[in-house]
Amino acid sequence: MKHSLKAALGAMALALAVGSPSAHAKTTLRVAHALSPNEPIHHAVEKFAEAVTKRTKGEVRISIFPSEQLGPNREVYEQVRQGAPIIQVADPAFMADYVPDLGVMNGPYLLDEPLQFQKLLDSDWYAEMQTPLQKAGFRVLSFNYFFGIRNVIADKPVRSPADFNGMTIRIAPNPMWVETFKALGARGTPMPWTEVYSALAQGVVDAVEAPLGSLVGSKLQEQRKTMSLTGHFTAYLGLVMNEKQFQALSPEHQQILIEESQKAGEEMTRVTLENDKKLQKDLEAQGINIVRDIDIQAMRDATAPVYSAFPDWTPGLYQRIRAILD
Repeated sequence: MKHSLKAALGAMALALAVGSPSAHAKTTLRVAHALSPNEPIHHAVEKFAEAVTKRTKGEVRISIFPSEQLGPNREVYEQVRQGAPIIQVADPAFMADYVPDLGVMNGPYLLDEPLQFQKLLDSDWYAEMQTPLQKAGFRVLSFNYFFGIRNVIADKPVRSPADFNGMTIRIAPNPMWVETFKALGARGTPMPWTEVYSALAQGVVDAVEAPLGSLVGSKLQEQRKTMSLTGHFTAYLGLVMNEKQFQALSPEHQQILIEESQKAGEEMTRVTLENDKKLQKDLEAQGINIVRDIDIQAMRDATAPVYSAFPDWTPGLYQRIRAILD
């Protein structure tokens, strides 16, 4: 009895000394992305990490691993899903591997202008998507990081679908990219982003598509001199983490992660919209030919069948999304 009482008093004293685990437990998270440290997304997640550490008084610390340091995108998604303490910079097209309907968010020529994407984020449809995401093991912190309008850098202008015919172009290893560039008549070649510069240098691919910030951040203008503003995808990214890891945090820390992720996304969107105009001027000053007279309607018509190429989508999904946007 004396031993039991002594043990109980000792446990009580220890609890008083260290406080409750939720109040003082230290959490370390890693942010993973595939792009270079020169890109806007890297600067955005740096600000996110700094703000979270400051607001949690160091109880949540976040380190950042660019350039696929934690592995290729698909491997990191699996690490997150299985419970790794990682925040993944996520693309809805890749999240579609787990919740197929999300793929529509990155479809070709979906938006008329970038800020229209907020209509999707504010919709009942997007709110409904959170349940299957959480069942799949993911917690979305926010999906409002405007990554840029994706364009094509090559050795010739691309003004219409006919200009894509026979072109070998690097694409992300994802069905949305495969179907889109097949519809345009190009030969899509999936490869990791870290291999793109050398692939252009060695002639493995003729062209690369990406937002201006990524194309310039990886110095691809050193390899090709014609930038066509095809605008085939309007790309947004998000931050996602493991659902159980998220639930293990205190409610206060959960709220801080969500709020600071949203703030960083808003700031990145503002900066990216401003920078895209500046990047075009900078590229022209470097002698890059900027092609602006694109037949967008012909591109939109050519890629319209892409929205019928995904049998796992909920019937009527594209029509519902169009109703939200229009």
